[in-house]
Amino acid sequence: MALLRSASTVAAMTMISRVLGFVRDVLMASVIGTGLIADAFVVAFRFPNLFRRLFAEGAFNAAFVPLFARRLEGEGQPAATRFAEEVLACLLVFLISLSALAMLAMPLIIYVLAPGFIDNPEKLDLTVQLTRIAFPYLTFMSLVALVGGILNSLHRFTAAAAAPIILNIVLIGVLAFVLLSGWDAEPRTGFALVWGVSAAGLLQFIMLWIAMTRAGVSLKLKRPTITPGVRRLVSLGIPGLIAGGITQINLLVSTMIASLQDSAPSWLYYADRIYQLPLGVIGIAIGVVLLPELSRRLRADDSEGVHSSQNRALEISLLLTIPSAVALMAMPHPIIHVLFERGAFDADDARATSIALAAFAAGLPAFVMIKVFSPAYFAREDTRTPMWFALISVVINITGALALFPFLAYVGVALATTAAGWVNALLLGYTLSKRGDFTLDGRLRKALPRIIAASLVMGFVLLGVMQFVSPLFSADTLFIVRLAMLAAMVGFGAAVYFAIAWWTGALDVAALKQSFARKS
Repeated sequence: MALLRSASTVAAMTMISRVLGFVRDVLMASVIGTGLIADAFVVAFRFPNLFRRLFAEGAFNAAFVPLFARRLEGEGQPAATRFAEEVLACLLVFLISLSALAMLAMPLIIYVLAPGFIDNPEKLDLTVQLTRIAFPYLTFMSLVALVGGILNSLHRFTAAAAAPIILNIVLIGVLAFVLLSGWDAEPRTGFALVWGVSAAGLLQFIMLWIAMTRAGVSLKLKRPTITPGVRRLVSLGIPGLIAGGITQINLLVSTMIASLQDSAPSWLYYADRIYQLPLGVIGIAIGVVLLPELSRRLRADDSEGVHSSQNRALEISLLLTIPSAVALMAMPHPIIHVLFERGAFDADDARATSIALAAFAAGLPAFVMIKVFSPAYFAREDTRTPMWFALISVVINITGALALFPFLAYVGVALATTAAGWVNALLLGYTLSKRGDFTLDGRLRKALPRIIAASLVMGFVLLGVMQFVSPLFSADTLFIVRLAMLAAMVGFGAAVYFAIAWWTGALDVAALKQSFARKS
């Protein structure tokens, strides 16, 4: 399957999910704002959602897909299915045990996740209750990751990429019910949301299981046995979870430190939701498709294909990510204002969230580069090297956040996350290059400075436009006018960027299509 076509499929499903996610977050901001209920829900959802992103967006696949693909291509589908059944049996035992322990130890977990809540017994108790209800989501998403890895190895990317859409549809339905019932920022709203999270996890698992069965793979539940294949998965999987999910781990650390400031977890959450759009549509889509692509080419000893796939994946990622980052830094307030400022989410919340968005956006290219570089290690069954780099970035994130928090509060936390992302990305790229596993080809060397230049020009143009239109982004202006103005600015910025990119040769559509369309 062509890499671009597969990545486009994942990106399209991710785009639908993110758009629905925006609708969900707009409704949530209006209903619960950034107060006690919002902070409790953000922390309660962050913990199981961390595992969703760790598993479903590539970290579990980092270990499972190469091992499954090896059996699929070397020994046939029956052997690959037996391996998946062995993993399923052991995974279920682990998940049930983990869930039982977590339920019992939840107060202690919340002490660690949100130390700032300790001084507020009401918020602490509510967060513990909400997290217990949301925790089954972790189990369902771990199983979704297993089934999704099987589908991805079979080059069936649509169902796994579409699964997160269910979560957003369910939560939108819950929020619609809350609004129709006349509820607002109160505990029962939080409980309704976390019950919706767990229900969505179950529905996602059912959907992917049906898709897997239709793809010709039927898993049976066996007695758990620690086979050599399971041992290999664990030895690769633990480092892979740390390495592949480091962005989410850093965000969890950020939430922990931000909990020391009232409303800060919510501000960081809403800012995170915005920059996750380009990260998900571009970085995660490329990373999910690139891993099985590189695994197949390495098995076939196709070094030229590996080199080409990596360069083109990085090229298309940076072509879209760098201008996205610059635009988010140039106009964060109009974006937050139009999307979220209503109901319980007031003007002060919009200003605070927009500053966090600008800080996060500076690290967006790095976060996407991590998604592009990591599969090169995972496809070679090397998860330890990325793990060590990930741990280094965690240390930088914690140290930076603690050092900056007294001076910049929650903004320092966001800046530390960005700095950690850049360190991780640069270490991954440098080490690949040093090993001879990655080299910028002539085309990418030529395109990269032009992409940066075109993005900077677009950024300055947007800043200039902001000087004239910023008064329109206020509560006194009709919402439809503000929305139209934001859409016009986004469209104008995109037109400026792509025009310059095409004029300078940074964008060569024909060459990209030819490169990505090369069959495996």
